[in-house]
Amino acid sequence: MQRIVREQARKYAFDWEDEPLLRVEPGETFEIETYDASTGYFKTPADKAIPGKRPGFDKSPPLANPIGGPVWVAGAQKGDVLVVEIEHVQVEPYSWCAIGPRRGPLGESTRWPELSSDYTTKIFRHTPGLSGTTRDGTLHFSDKIFWPITPFVGTLGVAPEREVTTSLDGQGEWGGNLDIRDAAPGNRIYLPIFHEGARFYLGDVHASQGDTEFTGTAAETQSTVRLKLGVIKQKRIPWMRIEKPDALIAISANRPLEVAVEAATFHLMDWLITEHKFTPTDAYCLVSTCPDFRINVYQMCKIGKLSFVAGAEIPKRHVIA
Repeated sequence: MQRIVREQARKYAFDWEDEPLLRVEPGETFEIETYDASTGYFKTPADKAIPGKRPGFDKSPPLANPIGGPVWVAGAQKGDVLVVEIEHVQVEPYSWCAIGPRRGPLGESTRWPELSSDYTTKIFRHTPGLSGTTRDGTLHFSDKIFWPITPFVGTLGVAPEREVTTSLDGQGEWGGNLDIRDAAPGNRIYLPIFHEGARFYLGDVHASQGDTEFTGTAAETQSTVRLKLGVIKQKRIPWMRIEKPDALIAISANRPLEVAVEAATFHLMDWLITEHKFTPTDAYCLVSTCPDFRINVYQMCKIGKLSFVAGAEIPKRHVIA
């Protein structure tokens, strides 16, 4: 099986001129070993998020959020759609969350000065599940608080059409740093393709994350991702889409949040109209009346140029007769 090993997965931009690290056939299974968002810097609580001590933070923008790629997909052309199927994600034995001064919405807090006066790194232990691996393991927030590991890929996408975009704050219809918890095993992710070969990148895996990723970091971890890529020929979609076994989700990112929510809903309506034979009137009314229609706010952290990420979700039982 072909693999991008961790030391190769140290790109910090989606760049259409990068030489492919792998060339795969549609449907071919391969693996990418990923670094965490700090490129391995955070290992213990003593490793603080002090910019002057972090490798790569002397650059602008900082060298954070490494990705592996590009992966060249045979037969993929501009104007096609890339289908990403994540088979499984195996995370490493720990994850971390880092907070501190001028980071996130409480980085200048006077109400809780411990959040803004010093840097804090929390390390979370992972234990294996019944499979003997972390694929079905447990994340230990503390001695008394724990939950199942629910891994997903935080940053993935294809090379954008015209520009080189960083993996730290790049976002668009092509993908990027979106931290969508539904970019997970068992779901299909659809991306518009802008260059021959698609030029796909992936990194920034999380062991778990709460809605909005409020601090700006979740349970950041290293991992091995097994996946395969497919191509739908001569098809255009306006933005990333995700198909779960039981639901459809249309994605958008923007600021303020209500713009992202509105655009994601428009994209979902477009999906219903163009592919599921809804009239515009029925699609419009469905998202306003169906009690199972949901808006997911995946990422809403106040860091740098990051936009807020929303997903408009509808169960398939209301869509597919």
